[in-house]
Amino acid sequence: MFDPTGENPFDLLDQWMADATASEINDPNAVALASVSEDGFPSVRMVLMKGRDDEAVHFYTNFTSRKSGELDATGKAAMCFHWKSLRRQIRLVGKVERIDDATADDYYNSRPYGSRIGAWASDQSSPLESRQVLADRVEEFSAEYPENPPRPPYWGGFRLIPHEIEFWIDGESRLHDRFRFTLNNGEWASSRLYP
Repeated sequence: MFDPTGENPFDLLDQWMADATASEINDPNAVALASVSEDGFPSVRMVLMKGRDDEAVHFYTNFTSRKSGELDATGKAAMCFHWKSLRRQIRLVGKVERIDDATADDYYNSRPYGSRIGAWASDQSSPLESRQVLADRVEEFSAEYPENPPRPPYWGGFRLIPHEIEFWIDGESRLHDRFRFTLNNGEWASSRLYP
């Protein structure tokens, strides 16, 4: 029986991520990110978790995107990892803040060249007249930065700092195993939940 009482939920996240890396066909670090607009409408999309620190998980995006606007405006978000091959999921709820420039630079510079050029070429979430316009922009920025494109000033990362993390394992007859960790005064407490 699954019982993570007393564990650090970030250590358990690392363990489950390692399990997913061994079993998922594509993108074991894919996570649904939910934000909400200032007028209260939710929005969800898939992003990739690209690291973590002792209190947050990291993901990167264009700061002109809809998601960035919502995250900057409210400072709140939720995430859900789901690994079908493992029949597990993890939910995180918390506040968000931008990652510092040095960390964003390090991650950006670790990306393949095409992804770095793509960050320059894409005016993310804006209407696109045609794919040819995007292809032309890729060509334009490839000519401008033939070797080592710098990180665009409008591209960077966010940290989701959870105050709640829930681990879920699929159970027979829908009798799932669920544990919720909550952060209280800097300490994680866990409790088992009904399925």
